[in-house]
Amino acid sequence: MASEDADENVNRGTGGTGGTDPTGSADDAVAPADGPVDPRVAAAEAAGPGNGETVRVDSWIWAVRLIKTRSLGAAACRGGHVHVNGERVKPAYSVRVGDEVRLRHEGRERVVIVKRLIRKRVGAPVAVQCYIDNSPPPPPREAIAPAGLRDRGTGRPTKRDRRDMERLRGLKPPGFSSGMSGQEGRPRGR
Repeated sequence: MASEDADENVNRGTGGTGGTDPTGSADDAVAPADGPVDPRVAAAEAAGPGNGETVRVDSWIWAVRLIKTRSLGAAACRGGHVHVNGERVKPAYSVRVGDEVRLRHEGRERVVIVKRLIRKRVGAPVAVQCYIDNSPPPPPREAIAPAGLRDRGTGRPTKRDRRDMERLRGLKPPGFSSGMSGQEGRPRGR
């Protein structure tokens, strides 16, 4: 009995199927290469899909914290901001281990490869163990500074400053007026 347990441990360490599981699940093949699995990841995987099952893409990107809510994930899919293996996908698309997921959210593109399937949302340290991040680095903060920022202590913008800022933002064309001149907009009195 003890020798069977030792043989099972040897098989797991060399990348074997790991005991009585005839299918040789992907989890057993991945776990030794990654080292020990965090107990929280193991708990999330236990609550997740079984062998051969899949997870919805909107649920998975929410569970691994790429997006704040599942409804935002579904909206991103419907808007064409989520691609799996190069294809636009709907929220109910089934994600599998090894898929490449591209997500465009908040002005940044995230490119991740699915390592583990989970359905429950987990903490950030656990979530990064569920994917391989191949995203380009985020742009520097100076490059994304909003236009129209004033120096501290200069006060409120003048009317002329506001008009210049609106013209820069493209809100009003130059020379735009409200169209109400003189008596046109006044109600007729007695």
